[in-house]
Amino acid sequence: MFDRKVVIVTGAASGIGRATALRLARDGARLGLLDVEEAGLARVAEEVAAVAAAGTGDVVAQRADVARRTEVLAAVDAVAARFGPVDGLATAAGILRPGGLREVDPADWERHLAVNTTGVLHCLQAVEPHLRDGAAIVVVSSNAARVPRTGMIAYAASKAATSALARCAGLELAARGIRCNVVEPGSTDTPMQRDLWPDAASGAATAVDGDPASFRVGIPLGRLADPDDVAAGVCFLLSDDARHLTLQRLGVDGGASL
Repeated sequence: MFDRKVVIVTGAASGIGRATALRLARDGARLGLLDVEEAGLARVAEEVAAVAAAGTGDVVAQRADVARRTEVLAAVDAVAARFGPVDGLATAAGILRPGGLREVDPADWERHLAVNTTGVLHCLQAVEPHLRDGAAIVVVSSNAARVPRTGMIAYAASKAATSALARCAGLELAARGIRCNVVEPGSTDTPMQRDLWPDAASGAATAVDGDPASFRVGIPLGRLADPDDVAAGVCFLLSDDARHLTLQRLGVDGGASL
């Protein structure tokens, strides 16, 4: 499906980014992997090389903090220098630090916007000159972009801005045949999600069952998403099977945003 296509994945060291990278590698893509966490990035690069259908040399790992424009530009340029024009971009880098209206402090607010929103802008601006006409972009946002959440005011605001940013960019890029879509996951079994839980069992149960006291519905399908569930949606939208889909928001949350 992605035979020899060049795809850049951010947030590749864990969670949805890692799952996306592995799925793309198995389908023959040549990959540029970006993440701020160097050790995790190296581990995933080894995993990708082990399953890569395109060959073990077809992965480039670049440490980059997406909130830092110069680092993103350098990383994307390095991938393009190795592989040539880029066929796809999946942005999965993100942070979540809980905090409600009274608790959120200015530093956390700014960091959410810097990583989750401005970080995506940096990636789009860095990759645009390298994109082939007809390329595809998928921005991983969150169902919190459209459903209010207590105790997540900075995260939800940043993700709402990110979903809007992606669709505006996609409208501009459509003239080149470049598609840009948004995937909005719900509760997914990732390290970022587990960091919110007091323990794995009770945290998962609350996510699935819902919490009326915090105005949070449960997950109708009765399970947390696995990162690969979300990666499947990302890879579909990157693929030629989605060649007439752009500016769309795909919820991958088991029905939680009903």
